Amino acid sequence: MNKLWKTAAAAVLLLFLLPRLEAQELSLSTNLLDYANLATLNMEASYGFARHWSLNAGMRYNPFEFASPQTGDVLRNRQQSYALGARYWPWHIYSGWWLAAKLQYQEFNTGGLRSSLTTEGDRYGSGFSGGYTYMLNSHLNMEFGLGLWGGYERYTEYACPVCGKIEGKGSRTFLRPNELLLSLSYVF
Repeated sequence: MNKLWKTAAAAVLLLFLLPRLEAQELSLSTNLLDYANLATLNMEASYGFARHWSLNAGMRYNPFEFASPQTGDVLRNRQQSYALGARYWPWHIYSGWWLAAKLQYQEFNTGGLRSSLTTEGDRYGSGFSGGYTYMLNSHLNMEFGLGLWGGYERYTEYACPVCGKIEGKGSRTFLRPNELLLSLSYVF
């Protein structure tokens, strides 16, 4: 019984110490252009903790592969990608221009896009992006943006998507485009 009272007291104390949640502090968005990248599923959640700042957590997932209509080769851009970051909004969160920074991890398996060579591995890095959010109504926004990320990757290259013949292994630093955003965002 003593443990129950301590738990209840801690829960009540926590309610008084946490900031009060109000409208327009949470949002969920999806990048419509990622679906054109071989049906990459994606979602980003955002929490506005100050007038000019929001914290973001995003993920991308693509388990699909397709047959090329011209050559019949297997096309794949499989990935699972996770990102944590923050956005700065000069005017107000979820409206107008923004700048963002994030940390990102990606596990990837890409092949058949430019050649039959398939590459798989892991990437770790940080990214920067910028964009504009247009308010469609009080709960729905359209976001436009561009981003780059760089870091370190370890990879293995295979002769084809399914043969398993290793062509090379290695690690390298990279700098590449990360985001081309045309996102639909719902603000709670």
